[in-house]
Amino acid sequence: MLDQEQITFFKTALELKRDKINKNLNHTSSEMDEMNQNDLKDEGDHASMALANTVDNAILAQQARELTEIKLALDKIQENVYGICEMCEEEINIERLKVKIFARYCITCREVVEKRQK
Repeated sequence: MLDQEQITFFKTALELKRDKINKNLNHTSSEMDEMNQNDLKDEGDHASMALANTVDNAILAQQARELTEIKLALDKIQENVYGICEMCEEEINIERLKVKIFARYCITCREVVEKRQK
């Protein structure tokens, strides 16, 4: 079981990551708004802007998913169940949590989930 010092470490890391993603989402959205207001001169400009928008949208979607996972992890800290696998209810290895601070599954269960998704 994680001790209070470890919980505090992960909570701080999650909050910092959440704040960084929120800042990035706001900045990227502002940039996209500015780009959409530009007066495009030719088809090359339109193609370039469309590609940039596609990439930005993919990044925004990924970061929105991460934000959801971070919120879930912070809720788990609040409920004293952070670091517990959602499938087998065993502890998630602390090294895994250090790599993926919002991990929902232990390594074994994650492999099962990935196989089901294929």
